[in-house]
Formats: sequence, C-alpha cells, structure tokens
Amino acid sequence: MSTAYTVGETFTETIGPIDRADFVRYAGASGDFNRIHYDEPFVTDAGYDSVFGQGMFTAGVASGLVREVFGLHALTEYRTRFVAQVWPGDTLTTTVEIEAIEAGAEETSVEASVTVRNQDDESVMTGSVVAVR
Repeated sequence: MSTAYTVGETFTETIGPIDRADFVRYAGASGDFNRIHYDEPFVTDAGYDSVFGQGMFTAGVASGLVREVFGLHALTEYRTRFVAQVWPGDTLTTTVEIEAIEAGAEETSVEASVTVRNQDDESVMTGSVVAVR
C-alpha cells in the first residue's frame, strides 16, 4: 500500500462489455448455479429481460481495482451493497475514492469508498474499504 494517498484522490478501472459467459465462469468459480444467471428461457418466464450477473460477481470486479490500489495484504475491511443488476453487454467502471487517512503511531489507516457504475452512469454497487499499513 502506498503511503502517498490524499483525501479525494480517485482511481478508476473499466471492463467490458460483460457477456453471459462471464456469469457462467463466475458460477463455476463460486458454485452459484442459480438459473437466473445463465438460462434465458427460465429468466424470461420469470419476468426478467435477460440473465443477469451475480451480486458477488460485481463485488469481484470491484475487488480487482481495490487490490491494485491497496494490495491484498493491507485490506482489513471490504463492504459492498448491490443496488442494480448487471446485464450482458454492460460496461462496468469501478471507482475507488480516498475518504479519510488516519496516521497512528504504528500504522496508517485509509478509508475509501468504492462504486461500480454501468455505461449509463447508473450505480450497480456501492461499498467501502479500510486498509492499513
């Protein structure tokens, strides 16, 4: 974790477009084989427009940037809230913004917000991170 953060500093990463194969790969990695993530007829019969991503898929997308910014070893807290679905074709932009820095005698704590927005600038996930060094 760098010690040169400043409050208000932001980091971004964009991935996509997401496709349904990404949801299937995530299902295989996580064991979440709920049919709403891969079975189009099942999903449309249930009233949805299409298959959609697992919430934890979106958290995983965001965690890539979080890990790059702070380093995995420094993370002490990672909280997420899923606020909208991720659909095939979406492009996702993750933003990490430094909210607070607290220098202690033995370690420095950094708090940051995490958001993931789609190509329409709609928030699909919000969250927070705490990292220490």
